[in-house]
Amino acid sequence: MAKSLRSKWKRKMRADKRKKNAPKELARLKATLGQEGKGEITMKDVAEIATVVPAKKLKEKAVDVDMVGEDDDMGQMEMDSKRNKKTLLNEHGQYPVWMSQRQAKKIKSKRKASKGKQKTKKGVAW
Repeated sequence: MAKSLRSKWKRKMRADKRKKNAPKELARLKATLGQEGKGEITMKDVAEIATVVPAKKLKEKAVDVDMVGEDDDMGQMEMDSKRNKKTLLNEHGQYPVWMSQRQAKKIKSKRKASKGKQKTKKGVAW
């Protein structure tokens, strides 16, 4: 996607900067580990700084994890069953979270207008 001259130039300059700063970064990393003059790094030294977990334990943990609620209802969401489908109000008189205030106001005004009208019967009114 990024094929413009500016992005190519920036990519090139970042690569040069990485190349220039690599020895300093490596020296800083070794210094933080406390291994500047010793040569190789042992696992005991790393274990003092960070927690080392064997790969077997990670694999076992990944296998043992079960999906919670994985029963007969695969792919069904828990719906709010106490919501009126016509007015979208729940039992406490609240609109859904996804509905904007403007939409709620519009539905409310429609409901109030329809409540105020009296349906007239066809035919003679006497």
